[in-house]
Amino acid sequence: MSFRYSLTILAAVPFAFAGFASHAQTKQTITGQDAFADYSKQQPGVRRKITVADLPEPNPSESVDNGPTVVPKPDGAMPIAPAGFKVELYAGGDSGTGNFQQPRLIRTAPNGDIFLADSMAGEVKVMRGVGANGKAATIETFASGLDHPFGIAFYPAANPKWVYVANTTTVVRFAYKAGDLKASGAPEMLVPDLPGYAQLRGGGHWTRDVVFTKDGTKMLVSVGSGSNADDPDTHPREFHRADVLEFTPAGKFLKVYAAGIRNCVGEAINPVTGSLWCSVNERDALGNNLVPDYITSVKEDGFYGWPWFYMGGHQDPRLEGKHPELKAKVLTPDVLMQPHMASLEMVFYPEAHASFPAEYKGDAFAAEHGSWNRAARGGYEVVRVPMHAGRAEGSYEDFLTGFVTPDGKVWGRPVGVTVAKDGSLFVTDDGSKSVWHVTYIGMGGAASGR
Repeated sequence: MSFRYSLTILAAVPFAFAGFASHAQTKQTITGQDAFADYSKQQPGVRRKITVADLPEPNPSESVDNGPTVVPKPDGAMPIAPAGFKVELYAGGDSGTGNFQQPRLIRTAPNGDIFLADSMAGEVKVMRGVGANGKAATIETFASGLDHPFGIAFYPAANPKWVYVANTTTVVRFAYKAGDLKASGAPEMLVPDLPGYAQLRGGGHWTRDVVFTKDGTKMLVSVGSGSNADDPDTHPREFHRADVLEFTPAGKFLKVYAAGIRNCVGEAINPVTGSLWCSVNERDALGNNLVPDYITSVKEDGFYGWPWFYMGGHQDPRLEGKHPELKAKVLTPDVLMQPHMASLEMVFYPEAHASFPAEYKGDAFAAEHGSWNRAARGGYEVVRVPMHAGRAEGSYEDFLTGFVTPDGKVWGRPVGVTVAKDGSLFVTDDGSKSVWHVTYIGMGGAASGR
C-alpha cells in the first residue's frame, strides 16, 4: 500500500526530565484513505487524520460480526508505549494485587487516590500509592451494591465533599472527605430515573458518565442510545437517550444539554476552554469504514446527528427522507477516529505537569476498546489527541498499543485512562482485568514491549 502524508510540526519547545533532553519533533500524519487502518498498522507515534471528505459511501454488505474472543495474556506480552516511556502492571491481571471483575472508568481524586469503577462487581475501588514492586500499595472497596457503576466525579472540584457515581439508571453520591478509603455512609439518591436497560430488555448502552461544568453549577450526565439506529419517532424507549443531560448538582433535571450523540461514553471538561468534550461510539452496520467514532468538544444545545444523520450532514440510509430540516444542524466532530474502535474514557493532560514531555501538555488521551463490526480489527489501544490552546487540529496518534497479537488474537481492551497527581498515566483494561501504569523515564530509557 502506498502512503500519502501531510506534515504536522510540533511546537519547538524543549523539555528536560531526569537529565534527558528532547527538542522539537516532526511528525508525519497519514491522511486520506490510507488513514483507515487496522491493528496491524497501529504503533506508538503514528499519527492519522480522517476528514468528512474521506468517508466512503454506505456499504451495509461489508458489515460483519467480528467481535473478539479475549485470550489470556501471552507470556511476556506488554502494552507498547513510545520511546522514553515505561509501562508496568499496577494492579489486577497477574500482578497478585487486586482482583477486578470488570475494571472500567478510572478517575483521580484531588488528593491523588485513584478511584475505579468495577462495573460488573457493582463496586467502586480506591487504589493508593506505588510500592517498591511497582504495584498498588493499597486497594480498598469504597462502595459496593451498586448497579453497574461507571461515571465517578468529585464535588466540589478543589475540596470535594461528595463522590458522585453514575449507575446505569441512577446517579447517587456519597459523603466524602479527602483520604477516605471507604464510604462513611449510604449513598444519597439524586437522579432516580435515568433511561436505562429496564426500558430496553436485553440491550442498549449501559454506561453513564458524570462531570461538572468548570464553574461547578451544572452536572452533565451522558446517556447512550438504546439501539444502533432506531428512530425515536417510533421508538419512545429512546427518549432522553443518545443525549447529554443537564442537572443541578442536587439532581434536578434542567434540560438536554446536547443531542444526537449516540454514546458519549467518556466525558471530560477541557481545562483551557471550560467546554465539555465527549469520546463517542457511533453507529454500526454501514460498512467497515463507516461511521467514524469521534472525540469532540460539545456545543451546548448542539445536535450531532444520531440517528437520522451523521457527520457532514450524511443521512443514514436506514432512515432515508426523515427529518430533512435537521440536516443543516448536524455538527461535525473535532476529531474523527477509526470507525468501530469503540472510543471510551478520555482525559486531558494538565498544562502544569512536567512528568511527560512538554509536547504532551494540554493534549487529550482516550481509550479505544476495540472493534466488533469490522473485518480487520481496529482499536485496542490508547490514543493521544494533539491540542493547541485547548482546541484539536483533527488528528490523533497511537500512544499505547500491543493488546492484539500479530495473528489477531485480543488479550487486552483499554477502557479507562486518568492522569495521576504525579503526571503519570493509569489505564484500565477489562480484557486482562488489569490496571497499567505509564511513566516517562527519558529518552535514555527503552520503550516498553520493545
